[in-house]
Amino acid sequence: MSIIDLELQVADNAENLPQEKQFLAWAQLAVSKVMASGAQPASLTIRIVSSEESQELNHQYRGKARPTNVLSFPFEIPQGLPQDLLPEEHILGDLAVCADVVANEAREQQKDLHDHWAHMVVHGCLHLLGYDHIKDEEAEVMESLEAEILAELGIGNPYVIED
Repeated sequence: MSIIDLELQVADNAENLPQEKQFLAWAQLAVSKVMASGAQPASLTIRIVSSEESQELNHQYRGKARPTNVLSFPFEIPQGLPQDLLPEEHILGDLAVCADVVANEAREQQKDLHDHWAHMVVHGCLHLLGYDHIKDEEAEVMESLEAEILAELGIGNPYVIED
């Protein structure tokens, strides 16, 4: 049984995108690794965006005027929302993943494109679940968890640079 209700939005005509079932499997694994075993259902939106949309979002929300691989927007319950209007399932939030940046990074870093997509989804989901990598200590925890999740998918540690 899936604990993730995934909405996949493809707003860019990118080639070689993973199938929706792959996005779901990656998100499912990341969320199930972090949330308790009796986790309630959760919803997540993954939007595949163009470089232009990624740059616009990155500028608006992070003050950076360039596209980026993945942006995470955790859901926040509006203040003052009556209890009876609270959603039944946990809403994780939204990921905006730029297909062009993911493809370019995979090529530049000599990584398998499918593996890099998996990494970006796992990375974004961990951000939605409260993980960050601004401080070195936080980065170590987050990167270790990412590597553990990706290993379960048969994907090598993306933070190890091989010569």
